[in-house]
Amino acid sequence: MPLVPSKMLETFANPQLERDYTIQIRIPEFTCLCPKTGQPDFATLFLDYVPDALCLELKALKSYIWSFRNEGAFHEAVTNQILQELSAACAPRYMRLKAEFYVRGGIYTTVVAEQRKAGWQPLPPVQLP
Repeated sequence: MPLVPSKMLETFANPQLERDYTIQIRIPEFTCLCPKTGQPDFATLFLDYVPDALCLELKALKSYIWSFRNEGAFHEAVTNQILQELSAACAPRYMRLKAEFYVRGGIYTTVVAEQRKAGWQPLPPVQLP
C-alpha cells in the first residue's frame, strides 16, 4: 500500500516507561510553501524527545511530515505547529524540534522550539569514574 500524506499521527506504548531516554529523529526532506511567493521551502527537521507513556510511530510521522508539502507557512509558524501537534499526539516528558531551512535569498533560517511536561526535569548526568 503506497504512503499518502496524512495529518493522522499514530503512537505506541513506551517499552521503557520507567526510564528517561531520548529518541532522536532526523527528517531531511521536509517541504512546505512560502506563503508570500508560493515557492517551495526545504528544511531538515531534527526531533528529540523523551517519551512518557507513548512513542511516535515512524511511518505515520513520515506521512504527517509529507502533508505539509503543499501548504503555505512561515518557518516560525510551521515549526511551532509541528511541535504542538507532535507533542499533543504523544504527550512526551520533553520535546524539541529544530528546523534548519535551506538558503533562500542568501539567508539561512533555523527555528528551534521546545516543550516540557510540567514538573519534569532531566536526571543529572552520571559521573563516570
